[in-house]
Amino acid sequence: MEHAGPEEIRKHLRLYMTVFGSLGVLTVVTVAASWLPVSVPLAILIALMIASLKAFLVAAFFMHLVSERAAIYGVLIVTVFFFLVMLIIPLMTHLGQHVLDHVT
Repeated sequence: MEHAGPEEIRKHLRLYMTVFGSLGVLTVVTVAASWLPVSVPLAILIALMIASLKAFLVAAFFMHLVSERAAIYGVLIVTVFFFLVMLIIPLMTHLGQHVLDHVT
């Protein structure tokens, strides 16, 4: 097993602290977004977009997916696809039968 030198440890620590700070800022942005005078579906969309960005940061850096093989990216792409489907279904329901008639 390879040992990291002090400079490499500082580099990783700096990266983790930057990601941690970004997660804190995005949490404040999420709370601030809850005060926006927008419709409920748009508020949910905004909150989910911010949450997706935070999830990406956690998965990419804290779970070390940035340096993983291509198979991991395939699984991630499938997950993103199903996440988008889960976003679209409530949106379609909210917009009503009119939109569903035009899609089919």
